[in-house]
Order: sequence, then structure tokens, then C-alpha cells
Amino acid sequence: METLTAAQISSESATEAYRTSRGIMVQGKAEVALASPLLKRYRGEVQLIFTSPPFPLNRKKQYGNQQGEAYIEWLSSFAPRFRDFLKEDGSIVLEMGNAWEPGKPAMSTLALRALLAFLDAGKLTLCQQFICYNPARLPTPAQWVNVERIRVKDAFTHVWWMSPTARPKADNRGVLQGYSSSMLKLLASKKYNAGARPSEHHIGDTSFFTDNKGAIPPNVLTYANTAASDDYLKYCRKHNLQLHPARMPAKLPEFFIKFLTEPRDHVLDPFAGSNTTGSAADRLKRRWLSIEPNAAYVEGSKGRFASLIGGNGM
Repeated sequence: METLTAAQISSESATEAYRTSRGIMVQGKAEVALASPLLKRYRGEVQLIFTSPPFPLNRKKQYGNQQGEAYIEWLSSFAPRFRDFLKEDGSIVLEMGNAWEPGKPAMSTLALRALLAFLDAGKLTLCQQFICYNPARLPTPAQWVNVERIRVKDAFTHVWWMSPTARPKADNRGVLQGYSSSMLKLLASKKYNAGARPSEHHIGDTSFFTDNKGAIPPNVLTYANTAASDDYLKYCRKHNLQLHPARMPAKLPEFFIKFLTEPRDHVLDPFAGSNTTGSAADRLKRRWLSIEPNAAYVEGSKGRFASLIGGNGM
């Protein structure tokens, strides 16, 4: 996935692959699609860009991934392009995995340096860092974890929320979690050990007695990606289509779509893969735009919308 020159971008094309009543899938490279007339009318209209760009892995993957300093240059080149599509109070959320130094049990700072370069290139504010923990993830890096047994498995990805403003549109009431059994008992009993704490916080008698219809979630998200059979998998198997090797759990984009957007807002995923983001946005009644260059992945992603494709447009 090379960094394209302006001349190369103008010489390539992006085409509509399919649409639902709320969204459109575009086949083409992200930098080409974002510069094409096809998406021109969405500039300044997107509330959330949620995406998982190819990670800076040491081993090349079929979905394409840059390595080394080229990755930093490639990723940061998208920051001003993304910002052009955002509303003034819009957000960008990037999921990024960890990177390791080639041939040795040492973590690379490449992903962190790419993030800093991205923020700088887009003149963006880092709103909050999240961790997405996958308890079912296989032990990696295998050489250091399984063979030599000198590291533990790498089981989470970083999720970076950023925006052109320090106060983007957001409402954590959209992502409240169910109360724990102890909290439910407290709400019922109206009894709590109030007073000063060793931390020097002072908790009043009624601080925890308000029923807010759920608990505010932490910035550590736990989502296993273990689905053995869903509409996407069934569709790909039925049509003998290649599965995307790095599908994200659907609950990850759902969380940020609920947190940072409202129904009918636009959600954009420039590195859509199997279009998990578009599918989540559609279910949540958001309008969506997705971009993916791999024809096999685009075709397979139709399985997420089998009953919807052929709608009446956006």
C-alpha cells in the first residue's frame, strides 16, 4: 500500500460498489476515493471517521501494510484529508495495534510515532486513549511468547480518539453499561459509607443514590472476536469468497458510533475491509461511507447487507 503521488491519484479511479438506504461502499484506494468527485459532497459533513488502518507489522499481510518510516509518512498523509471531511465538532477514531522490532523481543515505537505525526499533520487534539482488549486473541509474537517463553501474549490494541477541537460532539449516556449487582443493591437500600477517603476525596451521603440508568464505561473495552457463524461468514462461504483476515469485533465501532454520533449523522471508514463499521452504522440508523480497494473484500462485505442492498439511496 504505497503512498501515491498527486499524479497517480488523479489517474486512478474509485467506483460505487453497492449501497443501502443509508450508506455507500466505494471500491478504490482511500486516497483516490477521498479526492474523487464521488465523495466531494461529503466534505465537511462527516461526524465520525472510525477506522482501523493497516498496522505497521513486520510481516506483509494480504490486506497491505506499510513498514518502518514509510508507515509514518503514509498514515500522516491522511490526517489533512480526513479533516477536510469532518464537521467542526467531528471526531476521528483510529484503532492501531502494537508493533515489534524485527527479529528481537523488543516493542517498536513506530505506532506511537505515527500517531504523533498524524496529530501534527492534521492539527488535531488527542481527546482520549482507549484500550481494546481481546481475551480470545492468540498468543503473539509467537517466537517470544510460545517458543522462547520470554514475553506474555500481546492481547490489546490502542484506540485513539482525536478531533480538530477539544470539545467534539460526544455523550457518554449513549454507551452506559448495566449496573453491577452491588450498585443495584445500593440504589435499593439508599445506604452508603459516606465520608472522607484516604485519597482525600469526600463522598456525600447521596452521591451514589441517583439512578442514571447505567454506569459510565471505562476507557478499557473488552471485546472478543470469536464469531464462528454470522451473515458475513455464511455469505463468503456460500459464494467461495476470501475472508478478510483482520476483522474487528462489531461492538468496537458500535461503541464509538453510539458515543460520538446521533441517528442520521455520517460515519466514514476509509479502510473498510469487510465493512464492519458500515454495517454497525446502518443498524444504528447512521448514514455511512466506506472505502476498500480489495475487490474480494468488497464483494464479501455484501453479506453484511444481504437484505438491504438495492435500497432507495442515501
